[in-house]
Amino acid sequence: MTNFDAVQLSYDEPLASSLHTRLARVLGGTVKRLHGVRGMRRAYRLTAEMVDTETFFLADGDFAIDPEFPTATVEPLSDGVAMRVWQAVNPVNGLTYGYGGLKLIRRSALREMGQAVDVLAALPGRVEFCRQTAGVTRFNQTPFHAWRAGFRECAMLARGSEYGMTDVSAQERIAAWTASRDGEFASYSAAGARDGVDFAKVAARNPQHFEALNDPPWLYQHFTTLRGEQAVTG
Repeated sequence: MTNFDAVQLSYDEPLASSLHTRLARVLGGTVKRLHGVRGMRRAYRLTAEMVDTETFFLADGDFAIDPEFPTATVEPLSDGVAMRVWQAVNPVNGLTYGYGGLKLIRRSALREMGQAVDVLAALPGRVEFCRQTAGVTRFNQTPFHAWRAGFRECAMLARGSEYGMTDVSAQERIAAWTASRDGEFASYSAAGARDGVDFAKVAARNPQHFEALNDPPWLYQHFTTLRGEQAVTG
C-alpha cells in the first residue's frame, strides 16, 4: 500500500473495470474511479476533488499496470514538479514512452491547469518523465479505440509536441505509429495515425477545430466517416 491516493480515469474503454481491479491489487488500498465524464479538461480537474492526498496516482482506463511495479519505493514529487510519468509499452508499434503511462500528479496543479489540447501539458510546473516502465497501454481493444489512439497522438505530434519534444523525435514516433503491425487492431492504429497527420495539416492553425481531438462524439463520427466500412467488413 502506498502513501498516495489513486484514481482511474475512464470514459468508454471496454476493459476499464478489470484494469481498475488490477490497479487496486497492485497499488493496494482503494483506487477511486471517475467514469464517463465528457470534457477531458473537466474530467481531469474532477479527479483532483476525489482524493485526500495532495499527490496521487492517476491511471487511464486502458492502462494495465505491471504486477511487479514497485509501489512501495515510489518517491514523492520534488518541489516544482507537477507530474511524474512512467513509461508504458505500446502494444501495436513497439514504442515505449510516456503515452498512456502511469502518472503521479499534484492535486493543486490540476486545479490550476491552463489550456492545451494535450490537457496535462498545461499543468503549472515541470513534468518529470521516468525511464521506468510501469505497464502496458491497452488502447487497442476495438477498431475504434485503436484508431482513436493513433489519430489523437499523431495529430498532436504532427502539430508539434506540447511537452517540448524535438521535431525529429516527433517524426520518429509518427513513423512508428503509421507502421503499426503488432497486436490486435494494429492496422486501425496505423490508419488512425495517417488520418491524424492529415487532420493536423488542416486544423493545426485553427485552435477551435483542433480541440475536436478531445470531443469523443466527434472522434467517433470522424472514424465512421473515414473507416466505418472498413470496421464492418474487416
